[in-house]
Amino acid sequence: MKDAIHPTAVIEDGALLGAGVEIGPFCHVGPQTTLGDGVRLVSHVSLAGDTTVGARTAIFPFASIGHQPQDLKYRGEPVRLMIGEDCLIREGVTMNPGTAGGGSETIVGPRSVFLANAHVGHDCRIGEGVILSNNVMLGGHCQIGDFANLGGGVAVHQFVRIGAYAFVGGLAGVEHDLIPFGIALGNRAALAGLNVVGLKRRGFSHETIHELRRAYKMLFNGGGALKERIDDVAAAFADQEAVQQIVAFLRQGGDRAICVPRAGKDEPG
Repeated sequence: MKDAIHPTAVIEDGALLGAGVEIGPFCHVGPQTTLGDGVRLVSHVSLAGDTTVGARTAIFPFASIGHQPQDLKYRGEPVRLMIGEDCLIREGVTMNPGTAGGGSETIVGPRSVFLANAHVGHDCRIGEGVILSNNVMLGGHCQIGDFANLGGGVAVHQFVRIGAYAFVGGLAGVEHDLIPFGIALGNRAALAGLNVVGLKRRGFSHETIHELRRAYKMLFNGGGALKERIDDVAAAFADQEAVQQIVAFLRQGGDRAICVPRAGKDEPG
């Protein structure tokens, strides 16, 4: 264990280190930090607060993890940050813990990737296998579903929900909730169809993708109130699990409106 910790690293009393942890030059590990088995801090990593890092997660230079939230209402109350196993956190990434107004914790799911200079704001909930590309900015209280993929420079407004398997194109400004399996493009971002490429890569069947397309057209190209269309889709696709994920997302609602297509824009091919 001693051989895996560089002599210039500072490990505060109280920090808990799992088996096989590697801590490189000039890292600082705070007294409330817990590092799971096989965690690797490459160099110049700063970990603070009540922060838990899951097994085999790798954190690269100049990442700032668990320092107090960027919320002017924060008054030093106990808060925490939970990071899942097998995550990749690249250079300059910042992750903040929660606040009393948001459940007091930020949660990052396993096997997620955070490329250089991405930011995870306070009280965010991030699912499994999420990808945040370079310079992605998540405001506080955002929810990002499993396997969602956010392109470089995306900015997500606080309290926005992004559904599972969704894709957000680079430089988009997302101020409304994005349905599962959807694509959002532009600033401000609009719904631009389904993430068909991502669905194929994740092994969704041709039949499932076909049914999702049919449901999408009923939801966003039909007439009447959205609530009525949601009810129609729920009944028409009662046995289609993927479609029901969209229905549940829409019915759950949130603090933001739903991202919809721009006027006159149908789903691409």
